[in-house]
Amino acid sequence: MLLRLALKNPSSALLIAVLGGGVYAYEYYVARPQMLYQGEPHALKPHINTFFRVLRNHGFIVGYSDWRGNPLWVEYALTQPEANAPDLKRPSRFELDWRSLNRLDHESYSRSGYDRGHMAPNYAISHLYGRQGQEDSFLMTNITPQKPNLNQKWWQRLEALEIDEFTKHYGKVWVITGPIFKGSVERLSSDWRVEVPDAFYKVYLTESNSGRHHALAFIAPQTVSGKEPLSQFVTTIDDVEAQTGLDFFAELPDSQEKALESSHDQAAWHLPNR
Repeated sequence: MLLRLALKNPSSALLIAVLGGGVYAYEYYVARPQMLYQGEPHALKPHINTFFRVLRNHGFIVGYSDWRGNPLWVEYALTQPEANAPDLKRPSRFELDWRSLNRLDHESYSRSGYDRGHMAPNYAISHLYGRQGQEDSFLMTNITPQKPNLNQKWWQRLEALEIDEFTKHYGKVWVITGPIFKGSVERLSSDWRVEVPDAFYKVYLTESNSGRHHALAFIAPQTVSGKEPLSQFVTTIDDVEAQTGLDFFAELPDSQEKALESSHDQAAWHLPNR
């Protein structure tokens, strides 16, 4: 329809091009940077396994791989929720994201043995960004296969800590999270379009009032029992980058980036021994 209009009326074609360019410029130069801390994650080396498309949602942003059927990274900012923030009813189903090319839906995980694991968490996103944020967190482009013991136990404990405790100490915390793939490729028995990760990472970064940065990172394997202390899986951002093939916080000055990404500082985050 737009093509026919453009052929019949060249001035309309020019207007469409200008409007389209304006929308893209706003998305790329304004909307996305506001939701990302110190730059968009990018692949260290171009490869189909690290190629993603950026999808902006209400309260979080996703680097999605249609090839792997997983978000390779999801970034969101946390602050302490308002005391009167409502507890929204959890949706009963996950929804197909119209922007996805692989068209994954709720049934893609049915009887697979894996949970539909949120990367941007339902609780935090719904309390900070309301109903629209919660609905976006139930899009399949925010979901990845997690073993029940990981999703319902260890991962859930970490999600609770980041919104309840990390924000209490630092006010605002930036989070990047996603899957890690190693070795041979396994795909869901219920849907071959979804690759099964071997582990998952969480990266936290915050800036204190003095301007000093603090970083914390985790890598947790699918095989956890769920009872392990959170501290057991603390690592460095350097390790996460090496295992994902992604580069984070590229716009930080090199000296700061190097120090932060090699940091193991658990004490600064008051990490509980449980």
